[in-house]
Amino acid sequence: MWIFRVSLEGLFIILGLVYVVGVPAAIIYLLVVNSSLRRRLSELELAVLNRRTSVAPAEAQTTTKTSVPVVPDAKTPTKAAPEAKPDEPAKTHSKPIPASTEGPPKAVVLTKSRFDQLIAWLTQNWFYAVSAVSLALAGIFLVQYGIEQGLIPPWLRVALALLFGAALIIGGEYIRRRFGDGEDSATAYLPSTFSGAGIVTLFGAVLSARSLYGLIGPETALVGMAIAGVVALVLGWFNGPLLAAIGIIGAMAAPFLVGGESTNPSWLFLYFMIITLVGLAIDTVHRWAWVSMISLVMGYGAGLLLTMGAPSFTEPYFILFCAALAGLAIAIPVQKLFPDHDGTMISVALLAGKNRPSWPEFPTRLAGGAILASSLLIVLTAFDTSRSEVFWTAIITLTVVSMGLLIWARNADALTDLAALPVVAYVLVVIGGWRIWRQASQGALEPEADMPMLVSWLVCIGIILSAVAAWRSLRGGPAHVFLAAGAAITAPAIAIAIEMFWQPARILGTYIWGLHALAIAALMVGMAERFARADGEDDRLRMSIAVLSALASITFALVIFFSSAALTVSIVVTVVAAAWLDRQFNLPLMGLYILVGVAAVGYRLVADPGLIWASNAPLPHMLLSHGGAVLGMAAAWWLSREANRPRTEVLLESAVFSATGILASLLLLRGIESMAGTTHTDSHWAFGIWATIWIVLGLTQLRRLSMGGTLKYLRVALAVLFLVIGGLALLLTLSVFNPLLGIEHDPVLGPPFINTLLPAYILPAVAFAFGWRWLVDLSKSLRIAMLAAATALAAFWLGLTIRHFWRGGDAMELPGVTQPELYTYTLALLLIGAGLFYQSLARQNALLRKAGLAVIGLAVAKVFLIDISGLGGLIRVFSLLFLGLALAGLAWLNRWASGQAGDAQEDT
Repeated sequence: MWIFRVSLEGLFIILGLVYVVGVPAAIIYLLVVNSSLRRRLSELELAVLNRRTSVAPAEAQTTTKTSVPVVPDAKTPTKAAPEAKPDEPAKTHSKPIPASTEGPPKAVVLTKSRFDQLIAWLTQNWFYAVSAVSLALAGIFLVQYGIEQGLIPPWLRVALALLFGAALIIGGEYIRRRFGDGEDSATAYLPSTFSGAGIVTLFGAVLSARSLYGLIGPETALVGMAIAGVVALVLGWFNGPLLAAIGIIGAMAAPFLVGGESTNPSWLFLYFMIITLVGLAIDTVHRWAWVSMISLVMGYGAGLLLTMGAPSFTEPYFILFCAALAGLAIAIPVQKLFPDHDGTMISVALLAGKNRPSWPEFPTRLAGGAILASSLLIVLTAFDTSRSEVFWTAIITLTVVSMGLLIWARNADALTDLAALPVVAYVLVVIGGWRIWRQASQGALEPEADMPMLVSWLVCIGIILSAVAAWRSLRGGPAHVFLAAGAAITAPAIAIAIEMFWQPARILGTYIWGLHALAIAALMVGMAERFARADGEDDRLRMSIAVLSALASITFALVIFFSSAALTVSIVVTVVAAAWLDRQFNLPLMGLYILVGVAAVGYRLVADPGLIWASNAPLPHMLLSHGGAVLGMAAAWWLSREANRPRTEVLLESAVFSATGILASLLLLRGIESMAGTTHTDSHWAFGIWATIWIVLGLTQLRRLSMGGTLKYLRVALAVLFLVIGGLALLLTLSVFNPLLGIEHDPVLGPPFINTLLPAYILPAVAFAFGWRWLVDLSKSLRIAMLAAATALAAFWLGLTIRHFWRGGDAMELPGVTQPELYTYTLALLLIGAGLFYQSLARQNALLRKAGLAVIGLAVAKVFLIDISGLGGLIRVFSLLFLGLALAGLAWLNRWASGQAGDAQEDT
């Protein structure tokens, strides 16, 4: 029974071998026979074609006078044969000769047409691919079957697999040499099919010997895979892209098909790297393009699948594997030890729009895709990790990749922008490394513990990256400005990311952490000096970028060092320094920092620590913060005028206006509170002051609209927001907290004419009036609206002031009006009308004269409609007498003014 079982299983093995070897042999035999028949048929067709196209000599000589044809020699010039006309039949039938190509083209492009050709080829020749896959799987599963049954020893299984793979390769080579592999051959693609299956089988055999049986060590396995890779490389150069594709895909899939278990599968990353190297090396000669893409896609995919299914300790090896693939994708396609990619950068091609230059060549795009994939996979592997070895492997690897692109690929101008990808990945890994910092900081809290150096090392790496980028920028090249910007951004970005997500000052202390920012600032100052020396006085762009970064780093250090008030002043000082540098060294780019600095100061004055802090903080602190902002912005404004920077001048002028308005309003608020001995947040004067502040901020944004630029719509939105807030506060002052209505018991504080009615109504009226005079670039309708609002608020204040004069601050509520109060209203209207009338005469302004007459008419209407019924006794008599005399005098003046205006028109 046991003998029968063994015999039956041996029979299955023999049948398997017959299938594996016999079926392909039968296919080969049939194709060879078919090839012979097709060759004989082609020869017969060619003979018939030659017989039809032959021309008799006598017919060719009928047009000549001599019977002997003239044979030209080397000294006799011959006439060119006449060209056939389009409507004449061709006199000869010659087979077209394909154009010869000398070497691979420089620009390799994987276009849509090539992709369509690949799909069309697969549609017509899919059986070749299936055949190759079947043969490769047959060899692998044959070994696997032997494993499962235990019939033959492991070394024999591996040897059979190696022999089977070698047989496939030899058979494919025999077919290629004997019958050809061209498109017109009956055996087309067969050599690639068998040789590719043989290559996959060889890789599978080496993998089985290492991972399944442990017959060989990793060094021997590496040598075996290298030999198989060399064989695939050589065959790929001769057999075409089909072999390359079969070999790459099959070799990548072999570890997952062989199966088995290994306590440390990390060495497979080296295997996948070798396969990718072989695919890229094959494609670097023929430049099929899609073979390189398959190699990289399969390499990254296989590495990712292995990492997902393997223990976590393989993650550092996967990070190194990703970096190695990126290096291979850069160096191999250009066949240079030091890359020299030329042409257009990918970022320029993507961002140029319609005026885009030529599209980057395929090696540049291949390198860009590999660097992007490596950076992304490294971030996904190391982000938010709690294992220090993974974190540091990612940090060091990304640093090496960045340095490699800046130093090793220094001659590859087309790859310059790609250095930003690993730098961005570095920042993201740092952001996700907060768990590592937490572990390090917990140990630092112990008594006499050493200070953790994690933050210092990360910032030091950032400083090195910035310095190398600056060095690369100093070498020149088309992207020297891009490199200067990267050098100015890298180190500060790393430090800011650490500050935002790690908050190292809690462990290191503000002083030590602030010194890191100052070290970055020192580097930027040195960069600015080198850029200034290299560029001269005619080009200050790179110097300006470095100075901007230095100012930002100093500001960052000040944020760490100082309190709220001192921080605001520190930012103002950097704005003044930027304006001075612009005037001293002609650095127009300083306007960008001034813009950011003004926005930061405005944010601090209004929001953080803001108005609430300023209204309650100690007065010296408030004066230092807000008063320092006024003085600093005024100094920067003066410097910008000296440097002739119109846009920056408008920005700083509006900043001076807003800072002064905020400071004056806050001082008035604190003064009233000090006088009253209490804080009245819900009062007419408090809401009037808040309304003034927001109106000033809105007018500031309207003034900056004259600067133009991309921030126009943002400024419009901010202006509308600020004016709406101010309008709502003013509406509360006129309604809920109006002393006349008495909704809230809100007495008027202070003596007549100098009381809380001034900040409640006159202060916002002054703001609107100033905006009417200041914002000359606004539309006429908006300016008239501001003037109308200012006039209405002033009139309302005058009425409340008169009532306060006669009734006091506690009796302002309606109803009830005394006779002296009514008479005072009339007198005030007449005085206002007379004043307007006088101004019309002094300025020769007809509009003011009409306004004066309108006010006087209002006073007359008030006398006859209200005062007569409300006044009595001598007050009524003297009121009408004074009104009559005043109107008579004003009528005479109006007639005289009209005459003067008419005479002036006649003279002109």
